[in-house]
Amino acid sequence: MTDALLAEAIAQVRELLDAARAAGDPEPTSMTLATCDARGRVSARIVLLKDLDARGFAFYTNYDSAKAAQLGEHGHAALCLHWKTLRDGVQVRAEGVVEKTSAAESDAYFATRAHASQIGAWASLQSQTLQDRATLDARIVQYEREFAGKPVPRPPHWGGYRLVPDMIELWYGQRARLHDRVSYTRANAGVWTKRLLYP
Repeated sequence: MTDALLAEAIAQVRELLDAARAAGDPEPTSMTLATCDARGRVSARIVLLKDLDARGFAFYTNYDSAKAAQLGEHGHAALCLHWKTLRDGVQVRAEGVVEKTSAAESDAYFATRAHASQIGAWASLQSQTLQDRATLDARIVQYEREFAGKPVPRPPHWGGYRLVPDMIELWYGQRARLHDRVSYTRANAGVWTKRLLYP
């Protein structure tokens, strides 16, 4: 059974995401994802939030990418969504462990992607050295020919991850940097707590 406070936090994030869409945010699902390798070196990049429910925040990528390698070495991550279009700015922060989504979930999402993005998932050797743009263009042509006239299957090296949160913070911008911050945290026993934080 989902903890009531976790459900409350997820509902708040959903409301904010819907509000950002309604406010005309050009990329409301854009979020910073921070990962860490085995040596403790941290990396951050922008990914797109593709699903949000009581299980956590889902995004998709190449399983051979640098971010995937880091998640394999150190399975914790943090993310941040920031919507300047809301109020005086709103952020959602979350931290937790990251797990792969099921193959069925990855297949279902991949099937909704634009054809060019499906081909790109096959053509791109994400994070590897690219000799020149012509090499990538040739790989795109190769896979366009291979899958011409038929559905493009999900590559075995491509799929989803889900950040399973143990912390969610809602940050509401206020004047004079006296922001409102609400933190939801899961304790070791699995029970969620809610508290206000100083700005």
